[in-house]
This record gives sequence, C-alpha cells and structure tokens, in this order.
Amino acid sequence: MRILLVYPIFPKTFWSYEKILELVDRKVLLPPLGLVTVAAILPQEWEFKLVDRNIRPATEAEWAWADIVILSAMIVQKQDLLDQIQEAKKRGKLVAVGGPYPTSVPHEVENVGADFLILDEGEITLPMFIEAIKRGETSGTFRATEKPDVTSTPIPRFDLLELDAYDMMSVQFSRGCPFQCEFCDIIVLYGRKPRTKTPAQLLAELDCLYELGWRRGVFMVDDNFIGNKRNVKLLLKELKVWMAEHKYPFRFDTEASIDLAQDSEMLELMVESGFSAVFLGIETPDEDSLQMTKKFQNTRSSLTEAVETIIKAGLRPMAGFIIGFDGEKAGAGDRIVRFAEQAAIPSTTFAMLQALPNTALWHRLKKEGRLRENQDGNINQTTLMNFLPTRPLEELAQEYIEAFCTLYDPVQYLDRTYRCFLLMGLPSWKAPAKMPEWVVIKALLIVIWRQGIKRETRWKFWHHLFSILKRNPGVIEHYIAACAHNEHFLEYRQIVRDQIESQLAEYLAQGAETPYVLVKEKAEEKAEAVVS
Repeated sequence: MRILLVYPIFPKTFWSYEKILELVDRKVLLPPLGLVTVAAILPQEWEFKLVDRNIRPATEAEWAWADIVILSAMIVQKQDLLDQIQEAKKRGKLVAVGGPYPTSVPHEVENVGADFLILDEGEITLPMFIEAIKRGETSGTFRATEKPDVTSTPIPRFDLLELDAYDMMSVQFSRGCPFQCEFCDIIVLYGRKPRTKTPAQLLAELDCLYELGWRRGVFMVDDNFIGNKRNVKLLLKELKVWMAEHKYPFRFDTEASIDLAQDSEMLELMVESGFSAVFLGIETPDEDSLQMTKKFQNTRSSLTEAVETIIKAGLRPMAGFIIGFDGEKAGAGDRIVRFAEQAAIPSTTFAMLQALPNTALWHRLKKEGRLRENQDGNINQTTLMNFLPTRPLEELAQEYIEAFCTLYDPVQYLDRTYRCFLLMGLPSWKAPAKMPEWVVIKALLIVIWRQGIKRETRWKFWHHLFSILKRNPGVIEHYIAACAHNEHFLEYRQIVRDQIESQLAEYLAQGAETPYVLVKEKAEEKAEAVVS
C-alpha cells in the first residue's frame, strides 16, 4: 500500500515567521508531527511519502504513485485542506482525513469528498482504518469513545521529513490539560486528564532526532507541558542527564500554564534540561474576564510577579492575549499593552476571541443565538470575531488593531526585549563552543544592518546590545535571536491592520449592527450567575 501524506498550507499568521525564516534560509517553523506519528502507527510494510505544502506542492508523479492520500489539519489550515481533498479526488484517489479540524467539524471534509474520516486520536482510530482497508472497504468514519494510553505511541517517522527546511523539530510528551477555560478546544479534543508518555519514550524520540543529525531547537508541543507535574518532573530528571551526556545538542521551547511560576523545582529542572522559552496563556489582565471564561488558575496570584519569576529562572516568556470577552470594559487593548510592558514580555500573540467549534463557549453562544452566520472560529490574528460581543464590534476591532500595532512598534519591542533579558537568569551548564554556521552569521549581519543602522531603532539597538553584553553577557545569543523576531512583527502588524479593517468594512457595509445592548444584558446575567 502506497501512502501519500499531505500537510496543508498555513496562511500568514503570528507563528508563520516568514521574515525570520528567510534570514536563516529555512521554509517552515515546525514540521507536521501528527502526520509523521500517523506514519509510525500505520503498518511499516506500507510505503510512505510526505509532502508539506508549506515547503512545496505535491508533484504529479507523487499523486500518481499514491494508493491513498492522508491529510491532517488544524482549523487555520481549513481552506487548503478542502482544496487538497478535491485535488486528490480529481485524480481518482482514496482520501483519508484526520486531525483537530476534521475531528471538530467532520461534515465539512465529508462534503468535499473525503472517503475515510479518521477522527479523535489515531492510536485508537487508525487500527480501525487499517482493518477497513484490509477488508477492501473504500469509505468509513472511525471514532473513539475513550482516550488512548500514549505509552503505546511509537516513535514518529522523522525520517520522512525534509529536515533542512525546518527551523525547529516537534515532540510531544503529554496530551490534555487539567483546566476548564471556556474558549479552549484542547480539553474538548484531548480531555482534562493529562496523559503522558514514559521518559524512555521521549528520550528515544530525541535519540532518533540526534541520530538523524538534528542539532537545533525542539518544540515540546504539549498544550500544557506541566499539566501532569509528577510525570513531567520524572521526565526532566532523566532529560537533564541525557542532555549533559549528549553535550546539549538541543534547546527546548514549550507551552505551560502560569502556575509554573509557583513551582521552583519545576522551573529549575526545565532550565537545567535545556529549556529556553515558554508560552504562557495569560489572555487578559482583567480578573473579571478571567473569571467569566473560567481561567481561574490565572487569578490566584499576581500575573506580573509570576512572569518575573519565570524570567529570573532563565526562561523567555511568550504570552497569549485575547480581546473580546463578555462584559469586558472599554480600553482592554490598552490594558493588555500596559501589562506586556510592565511584565517585560517580548513576544505576545494577540487575537480577537473566537468561539471554536464544540467548545463550552461555542455551545453557550449558540444557545444564546450569538454566533455569526457562516463565520467559522479561527485562531488567526487577522480574523474578526465570529460571534456578537457585549460591546460594539467596531469599537473592539479598532482597539485590537491599535493595541496590536503598539505592541509591535519596533522601538517598544526592543525596549521590552532588553528589559526581559536584563532580568534573565542562566543555567548552570554551558554548551560547548562551536563556530556558528555561515547562515547564522549572515542573519546577524542583516539584523544589525536593518535595526542598528537603517531604521529609527538604531540608537536603541546599540545601547541595548552593549548593555546586555556588559550586564548579562551569558544571554547574548538568545537576546539577539529575540531581536531578530522584530523583522516578522514589523510587517505582520500591517497585515493585521489591513485585514481586520477590510473585514470590518465589509461587515458594516452589509448593514450589520451588533445588538450589543441586549447581548450585554444577557452576559451580565451570566456573570452574576457565575459569581453567585
């Protein structure tokens, strides 16, 4: 059986980092971990080819070679996923589809011709698909009523990837998150009981990457890496030893809840194991909004102090922010900007709230009649919210645009990054010195030319650079890499402005007016019920 694995295109987003990747001659930030895991679960006597359309399109020879085309996608990849299903069907291919987006809205992929829907988690549903193929079936839907034990998940087929095209590799230790944030689809897809692999499994995956010659960053893609703290600490204790024995070949980034700051042992283990950055779902500094969306874990201590603790431990914080919660008061965008400045968080994803399919938020808004027709939830930063908010949509959109552009003003970005790295702690270990690759030297020269000579940032750039060299020299490499991110945000903030303004103009031209007074009354009733 010949299997063509196809990964759809990501549109330009906060995470696409085109300008940064251009600096280092790479195509994509992260590989399709889900598809290479699927390839590992399927019978190994089958033949596999993988095409990541973010690198290149499939050739006609590859289409012709395939017996079955398998695709996986997140919601942000929806359009290209649907297009590729149709391309495969034009060529008479059997098409199997899975992943987060098809699992959430299976009818949409079925409507454009997908033959097999391999939904939920593949450890359970892929064996069902295999049996159907062996019986000669040409269609079917496979669902799971339980969550799999991920200790049985095999090592992903990293060998199928075009490794040189990626800036980082991906591995996964756990699935699920113990919290109950109303807007989050992770707990819908993977549950609230975090399931983990064994430390030996994860180290075997790192061994595989090491043997393939990988020596750059590795993203631990867990949606909340510290969801199962006991098991994570067991992993980190072994990972710390593995990294030392292999002379620190990787640096790790991951995502975690803000309560990471309350666990000094966890912070120390992460830094000593080679972690350098962590994404934090902060969402908003407004405590009423946090309560409303059931993100109670962010209300238990000072968010600013938590971020400072994480920085001083040695981790660069990235943060997620959202505007548009029910009952939110005017000026939420300005409050988010002030918080990011106060906490010295360099990179912040910032988006208008979306009601993703089947989340608690989606179900509530549907019941209240507030979902906008024909508007899918989307986590892209260039998407207008897909429901009726409790204040005018025009007001929210303008606040969002101005806040996003202020956050990524190039001077303010350099100032925040500088203040962050002045505070940053260092691990006790030091990787062996090595000559940097020419592509890295070239990228550094470009950043120096653009930010240190060509642009208005020139005085800030040199002042901050020399100050870091004098006051915290151990972080200099990490600091310059963070400065380089400015190249992406400088362009992307204009993309956000143009696309949100365009969507808003279209919305207003249709004569659509948000009945926000009535919506606000309903939301206030809901908030009172939550408090009581």
